Order: sequence, then structure tokens, then C-alpha cells
Amino acid sequence: MPREDVLEGKVALVTGASRGIGYAIARRLGRMGARVSICGRDQARLEQSAAAMRGEGISTLAVPTDLTRADQISTLVQMTEQEFGPIDILVNNAGTGVFGPFHEFGETEWNTVVDTNLKSVFLLCRAVAPEMMSRQTGHIINISSLAGKNTFAKGAIYCASKWGLMGLTGCMAEELRAYGIRVSAICPGSVATEFPGQGGKNASKILQPDDIAHAVAALVTQAEGSFISEVHIRPTRKP
Repeated sequence: MPREDVLEGKVALVTGASRGIGYAIARRLGRMGARVSICGRDQARLEQSAAAMRGEGISTLAVPTDLTRADQISTLVQMTEQEFGPIDILVNNAGTGVFGPFHEFGETEWNTVVDTNLKSVFLLCRAVAPEMMSRQTGHIINISSLAGKNTFAKGAIYCASKWGLMGLTGCMAEELRAYGIRVSAICPGSVATEFPGQGGKNASKILQPDDIAHAVAALVTQAEGSFISEVHIRPTRKP
């Protein structure tokens, strides 16, 4: 895909971007001209992804980060701003899940999923929003899930985190729209990644990471004066 440069001069931060959906989003934004900061826990894989993006001519910063820790989030934001400048686009993509009867899980599983899928978004948005508010511009895109709209057996903790994320996203959108900041949620169905719970699904009949990246590209190029608050993405044919 050729470079489009419609985001020339913009700075994007994408979480969980060492692979899968996050990598596809970061790469797409970079091909659109943005300077991209990516984070993940696996330093080796993160650096590999960053090297691949740099090989395409994308200005890329890789910062190993545990997003459940406020101190590491502060470091991530500071390093991004020092390297590239104020953040224009924040994509909260990092996520995890556990699946099974709710009563068989303990506090450890609950905390891991909710802290990753919900708390980290709150912490990152809290860190980035004041600068966006002062500049009266910005995009915040939260990668949620159709599990944030629908319930299903053996998905209690994951669904709880994503339903919470939808509530957080909606409230932030209402608070920040007066500052010219657009906050949106993207809710995909199953995507062909290494995410837990995808086993046994035909990868050719479910969504691909680039499908989500395409939606992000559409949101960040939306004409001024309006914003798309929520996007649902499903495969054309049911798996």
C-alpha cells in the first residue's frame, strides 16, 4: 500500500501494537504519514515490529510498557512527546481475555483482564487528554468488541471489561467534544489474531486486522464538524 501522507505532521500512539490488530493500526497510520509510538510487553517482538515499520520509512518509537501500571504509562507518554511532540491520535488497542465459567476464576484473572482492558484506557486517556484539551484537537479511539454490546456464556469477565469500556468511552466523548476532541469506540467481532478464545475458528471467515485498521483510518480522516462515535464491524459472511 503506498503512503498517503494525509496525516503528515501528526503523532499517533497505539497500544498493544507489537502484533495483530495494534500492529495493523500502527502500520496503517504510519503509511498515512503519522509518526507512530507503539508499546507492548514483549520487548523483542515490539522491536521487531518497529524495525519492520521503519523499513517502510515510518518514523517509529517502541516503548516496552506494562499498561496496568500508571508510572509506566507516564513514561510512555513522556517518551512519545519528547521524541515526536504532542499526541494527536491515541488508539487504545491493548487487551486480553479469559473465557470459562465465571465462578471458576479468581481475583487474579479479574484484575488482569479489567486492568488491561479498562483501567489502562482510563490511565492513558487521563495522561493524554489535558494536552489535547489545551490544543483543542485530538482523536481517541478505543478498540472495544461486540462483547461490549452482547453477552455470552463463559465470557463474563471479558464482557464486563468491554461493557465498562463502552461506558467510559461514551462519557469521555461527551466531556471532550467541547474541546474539539473526538472519542470513538470500534467494536469488532472475532478477528484472526493470537487473542485467547479464537481457537477453532476458520481464519478465512472472520475479520482480519487490516479491517480494523481501515476503520481507524476512516475515523481519523473524518471531516471536521462531526464524529463517528461507534463502529461495529462484522465479517460479510457468518463464520
